[in-house]
Order: sequence, then structure tokens, then C-alpha cells
Amino acid sequence: MKTSKEEIINTAVKMFARDGFEAVSMSMLAGALGITKGALYRHFESKQDIFDSIMDRMIALDGERAEEDRVPVDVDADSMEHCREMDLETFCTYAKKQFLFWTEDEFASDVRKMLTLEQYRNPELNKWYQDALCAGPVAYTAEVFKEMIRQGKLRQEAKDIGAENLAIQLFAPVHLLIQMSDGGTPKKELTKYLDAAMEDFQERWKV
Repeated sequence: MKTSKEEIINTAVKMFARDGFEAVSMSMLAGALGITKGALYRHFESKQDIFDSIMDRMIALDGERAEEDRVPVDVDADSMEHCREMDLETFCTYAKKQFLFWTEDEFASDVRKMLTLEQYRNPELNKWYQDALCAGPVAYTAEVFKEMIRQGKLRQEAKDIGAENLAIQLFAPVHLLIQMSDGGTPKKELTKYLDAAMEDFQERWKV
């Protein structure tokens, strides 16, 4: 039975999440799949090629989720058109779903753990970690909030404090609770904390 690219990607991301990207060789991956290195190289030119495919899938998943949740896929002019029909409650719901996505979706959780492990050893993976889980979400959210401020959907004080500060306020509890989830805190308890944080944020900033 032939091994598909999808099987290789799924196995690779699990191994990278457990052992780290740098520690896993093509030989180790081939062994885990029960195929020869030659068969593996027929699908992917290198370990970097596998990593690129993993991240391409991650980007596609993120875009699909944004469309489903009716938030901008990107911060370009066309995508930001969604902000005209979006309110703060919708975006806070999306932020809560981000927590569930990064902790419950098996593929996303493995990608997150891989990036977390490697962020201190590999500059490229550090950039991916920042783009996916830290600076990237903050920058994206700040642009969304700037548009909401422009449309008068947030309180006037929001303009004074700045969209970037608002974005950090929104995503700080999300990021913290993801880490607590990895530490074994019950999901029910964490979602209760997150619901309260999102409700407080809305009460403070919605018009």
C-alpha cells in the first residue's frame, strides 16, 4: 500500500511536535512510516519541503476558519471589507475559537508545539511562531480594531489607548490559557476563564 503525501505530513508533524524539527531526520521519518528513504524522497525533496507543506496547510486552515467565522482573512483592503458587517462580539467569539483551535485541533496543536519547541533554536521557526501565535495575531487584530475605531464601533477611549494595546489585551488571556491547557488545567475551567475575559473586554470597549 502506497504512502500518501498526507500521511507523511501527518506523521512528520507529530514527530516534530514530540521531538523537535531539528531532531527528526528523514531516515527516522521513513522508519516511522515503514517506507524507504527513497520512497520518502519521491514525495518530498527534503525535510524543509515537508515543513513548507505543513505550514502551507496551516495557512489554508487558518484562512478557511476566518471565512467560516466571518472575520477578515487578511488585512488587505478587500478582506477588511468584512469589518463593515462585523461587530466586537463576533470578533471576540473568533478569539475564543482560536483558543479551542490551537488546543483541540490535532494538526494545529502539533504545529503549535513544534514551533514552540524550536523557536529558540531555529530563526525561521521563531518567525513562524511569532507570526502564528504572538506578533502576527496582535498585528492582525490591531488592524481590525483600527477599522472598528474608524467606523465608530468601539468607544472613543479606544482611539486614545491605541489599537495595538487593545489587541494585546484581547489576546494575552488566549495565549496564557493555551499554555495552561498544555499544563493540564481542565478545559472546562479554562473556557470559563476565557468567556469571562471576553465578556469583560466587550463591556469595556463596545459602544
